[in-house]
Amino acid sequence: MTERRRRPATELVHGGTARSQWAETSEALFLTQGFVYASAEEAEARFLGTSPGYQYSRFGNPTVTMFEDRMRLLEGAEAARATATGMAAVTAAILCQLSAGDHVVAAKALFGSCRYVVEDLCPRFGIACTLVDGVDLDQWKAAVRPNTRVFFLESPTNPTLEVYDIAAIADIAHAAGARLVVDNVFATPCWQSPLALGADVVVYSATKHIDGQGRCLGGVVLSSQKFVDDHLQVFIRQTGPSLSPFNAWVLLKGLETLHLRVEKQTANAARLADALAEIPGIDRVIYPGRADHPQADLVKRQMKAGSNLVAFEVAGGKKAAFAFSNALEVVKISNNLGDAKSLITHPATTTHQRLKPEVRAELGIGDGLLRLSVGLEDIEDLIDDVTAAAAAARRA
Repeated sequence: MTERRRRPATELVHGGTARSQWAETSEALFLTQGFVYASAEEAEARFLGTSPGYQYSRFGNPTVTMFEDRMRLLEGAEAARATATGMAAVTAAILCQLSAGDHVVAAKALFGSCRYVVEDLCPRFGIACTLVDGVDLDQWKAAVRPNTRVFFLESPTNPTLEVYDIAAIADIAHAAGARLVVDNVFATPCWQSPLALGADVVVYSATKHIDGQGRCLGGVVLSSQKFVDDHLQVFIRQTGPSLSPFNAWVLLKGLETLHLRVEKQTANAARLADALAEIPGIDRVIYPGRADHPQADLVKRQMKAGSNLVAFEVAGGKKAAFAFSNALEVVKISNNLGDAKSLITHPATTTHQRLKPEVRAELGIGDGLLRLSVGLEDIEDLIDDVTAAAAAARRA
């Protein structure tokens, strides 16, 4: 019997499930380091790849495989490999396909650790990097060299929520013989599908919306089967950024409610962004779902919704931004995002503090900028909270 194609919300609940002989309802947790072979010959065949099955949980594990398969089905990818963290996913996706003498083109507006990978780590191994304004397609074209192998971007960006034309940038990359790697964590797989837009590799920090409740770390890389076979699998196997079976099980349970949580968070974020725009002392609000977003037309073409991140400038710089944050009662101060709880951070002193002041200024990360990850609380409580916090900031 041919299995019917299932829609994303259904795959989030059932996709990739592999039941044991006990036919459990919930996915099984295979909390094991290794696996037993019936004979020495079977062990040899397993390591030669001529016999199916698992060898060692650094290489693969049934619970981890279920998570990978569910993510693959959700994203529309041929293959997925899970990692211990989101940064492990980014690092593996980029480095696994590069060698000394290669060249990377990346958007300037990246999460601080992502920028470290391309700007500081890659050159240590003879891999050159050029940073460009991700909005400017001509800069992507001009940065290409004969040895360019990878384009890398995140969209929307962290923390200023710029949105880049993934399809157009993919075309530029492919014309140069390069692959496009997209960090899709802010958009979530619910609202943006980079592979469908032409990207070659997609990465997520599963720590964020996929877990969604602040419990564990994880990451995942999604791409073609050929990319995994030729580049990624051996890199993960030999360098060891593997996801633990326990974390994979927690992330599987998180996926079951991903759509419900992200839809509610996004609805809250849209209303909260509109409320912030009307509050005295808030100089600027950036939200991909608003008509005044700098790339509003692109957002409509590329994303299904604006997701749950809002950035805004508090008049009065760092002092006022800190006063705003400290006055919040419902929203918590944390550099995490995608959580059921609303979380706020001051990027200039946390996520992007390692960048030089002039670099932060170039990226639009001012001393008054705050990044708010909107959660599942009652929207009226959130509006009350930011309204009171803004009043405290004006008094600072």
